[in-house]
Amino acid sequence: MLDLHKTGILPEVIAMQLDMGKEEVVKIIANADSQEGKKRMSIKTAEQSFLGMFYLDAVVNIDNIIRSAQLEMWRSLKGEMAFDISTEDTQDVLAGAAESKVTLVILYIDIVGSTKLSMTLPVDKLAAIVRAFTHEMSLVVSAYGGYVLKYLGDAVLAFFIVNDKSDLYIPCINAVHCARSMIRGVMEGFNPILSQNDYQELSVRVGIDVGEVAVVQYGWNIQSTIIDGRQVSTKKALHDILGYTISVASKITGLAEPNQVVVGQYVYEALDKEQKGAFALMSVPPGIWSYVSSKTGNPYKLYSRS
Repeated sequence: MLDLHKTGILPEVIAMQLDMGKEEVVKIIANADSQEGKKRMSIKTAEQSFLGMFYLDAVVNIDNIIRSAQLEMWRSLKGEMAFDISTEDTQDVLAGAAESKVTLVILYIDIVGSTKLSMTLPVDKLAAIVRAFTHEMSLVVSAYGGYVLKYLGDAVLAFFIVNDKSDLYIPCINAVHCARSMIRGVMEGFNPILSQNDYQELSVRVGIDVGEVAVVQYGWNIQSTIIDGRQVSTKKALHDILGYTISVASKITGLAEPNQVVVGQYVYEALDKEQKGAFALMSVPPGIWSYVSSKTGNPYKLYSRS
């Protein structure tokens, strides 16, 4: 039956050939398609997670990132850029962990002084700059094995999968290198084009932390298509993440200086000696920073890198 189905033969014809009821044939095919879909999803998710298990900075070409940033900013300012980034892969990954807790490295990047930009630029030019920014930052996240969760105005919230909670090095180092490449993409990619066109240059700040989050479902994405002249609607669950780690990543981003990366204590502790040497312990007044370590109960330390 399934072989006949795969050749494109309609269920009612299969039912006639096998002397079965059409409803029974449809049920068997639907069940088989569902199982096959789950299998493909499992393989796809495994492949994506596998990518995040490797140190990727050695294979990411920063010159290509800079070149792409320059090209897309120029196209966007000219009104010729198409935003073609999808978060479908992100939703597929989260669906596999729905209604459970997972450990993720959270990366948050936003534009410094975006309020001033919104007050000084025409809406179309502001939108063009932010569009190019979010598009190219999304590509950098993907290059380092991460996933874009959502866009928040002029900010991008992304995550990196932790496959083994006892070994945070790979996802943390990939996130740190991703942040570094993002900043270079802005400074060496976007800014020369913006300056050439008499626009204000951009600065960004990045916050990174790692910890446990909850994956929750928020509604459905409903799509309608026309099949044989009839409108058919399909729906797919939408997922988001909640947790202390997201709050920390967002908060520490606001403490970063322009073009600076700030990481939480757990990210810093996961790095190797060489990478740790690039960061400095931040001194943050208790009135501004009140988060504590879940392991020790002491103030949660922050480390910065320009």
